[in-house]
Amino acid sequence: MHWFERKIRRYEHRRWTTDDNRRVQPFHWGLEHIGGSPDDPNPGEFVRQYARNAIVTSADWYATTPATDYGLDRENVLTFTSSIVSPWPENNLVHAQLFPARNSIPSRFSSRSSGPGPAVLVLPNWNAKWHGQNGLCHWIQRLGITVLKMSMPYHDRRMAKGHERADQICGPNIGLTLQANRQAVHDARRCLRWLEQQGHSKIGILGTSLGSSVGYITLVHDKAIRAGGFFHVSTYYADVVSQGMTTNHVWEGLRQHVTVDELRDYWAPISPMPYVERGMGAGRTCFMVYGKYDPTMLPELTRQMLDSLRRHGSDPRVLELACGHYSLELAPFSYIAGYRMLSFFLESLA
Repeated sequence: MHWFERKIRRYEHRRWTTDDNRRVQPFHWGLEHIGGSPDDPNPGEFVRQYARNAIVTSADWYATTPATDYGLDRENVLTFTSSIVSPWPENNLVHAQLFPARNSIPSRFSSRSSGPGPAVLVLPNWNAKWHGQNGLCHWIQRLGITVLKMSMPYHDRRMAKGHERADQICGPNIGLTLQANRQAVHDARRCLRWLEQQGHSKIGILGTSLGSSVGYITLVHDKAIRAGGFFHVSTYYADVVSQGMTTNHVWEGLRQHVTVDELRDYWAPISPMPYVERGMGAGRTCFMVYGKYDPTMLPELTRQMLDSLRRHGSDPRVLELACGHYSLELAPFSYIAGYRMLSFFLESLA
């Protein structure tokens, strides 16, 4: 192992250990969150059939209408009711921060048509804080692109009372994890509808880690999105959970109850790979950034995803950096990735 790789891996491990509130949660099938009965004698088969049907009918499973109660306050916080009703009322009110475009577009991108201009919906990483990625949002808005950053289900202002982490969207409750990720896509699509109501027709989506998974699924199900940019990319939800460093505690709550193969089937509808294999990414404009030494979303999984995309008619732009998951935030990686990502959106949404 090269000294630089060792340095990156040590940093990744150190960052991982700074969060001391990870707890191994008890396993639940959670059938009540996906229309089943907690008393079902064969819960695994119920989830398997539910998941298969969700993939086949994904256009309906992920379909939603615009919200009827959009509200934007003086601090540029958009709120509306989610179309998915979870057991936690605080989670069912979606919050999104608006960063209106500033008139500082570089001259070579200034020949845009009149109107409100392009917009990007930002979906942050798992357990991101309220102010997380605000620096990225300010950077984008300074280039003349409006940004709407959505709080993911069970995050920050949507966090369930008594909880410190968003364990509902990635945890050892099979049905709840399905419902929460489906809710994230529904909420993202309602954000897109609001942007359209404001007159935006050139819309992109930018996701990081968990937000990348949700963002890609949103991209292939919503034709309003012109371009998708993704920091950290992987195949199946189950593979990330069972192999990744940051989800070690989640897998600990699952591994005595399900195999990786079973979990891959159960969580297939909230994974990018089934939609890639159906050719739904073909023709979509994408830019994918990943770390060569990422211990959370392993680079071999990213490469499997990219190989499948290419086999099924997609031609994504790709940037591999000699960093990991957390270390993408560090210079020079953050500057390289940020510059390339913003250049991608300026070109794709022109």
